[in-house]
Amino acid sequence: MQKVIWFTTGAFLQGLSMAVFLFPHAIPSGGVAGIAILNNYFFQIPLALTLWIINFGLLLLAVKKLGKQTALWTIYCVAVTSVTVDWLSSLIQSPVNNMLFDVIYGALIFGTGVGILFRFGASSGGMDILALILAKWMGKKPGVILFWINSIVLLLTALTVGFEIILFALMCQWIVTRIIDYVRTAQFQKKTKQYM
Repeated sequence: MQKVIWFTTGAFLQGLSMAVFLFPHAIPSGGVAGIAILNNYFFQIPLALTLWIINFGLLLLAVKKLGKQTALWTIYCVAVTSVTVDWLSSLIQSPVNNMLFDVIYGALIFGTGVGILFRFGASSGGMDILALILAKWMGKKPGVILFWINSIVLLLTALTVGFEIILFALMCQWIVTRIIDYVRTAQFQKKTKQYM
């Protein structure tokens, strides 16, 4: 039950950050969205089809490399994030603040959400799955690996979207990865009262 609460919280925070702070400015939230944009631009492949194929393939890889439980929790987290994005996108029609502030707020919330998911053994889908697999294989922090994967894809996406958006997306990814690694590894100690 505790895992359900944490996974729901993490996935909701991820969806909140995308729908309220990032998507209104057309900031890609990660590498899968960037790949979908590139496939659509160069090969006219529908965005939804690319997103589905990549996520489905990565989920199959997650079952093999990370185990069935991680894959099932990832499916749950992807569903919660998707519902959150759909719901909040219908309420938020325009940016909340200017782009810089929204990117910072969005990155902090997004990183916290994904960090919670990583901490408790799930992912939010997309390139997060690949980052977890590579982190396990290489013994590195998943946030750093996720930054490099997404950065490469986002730089390629700059050819179609424009460099201003991509610079903000890279800044967002940099903040997100720092928050992910902090939340994933932070040691929280309970304070006990001292009685004299």
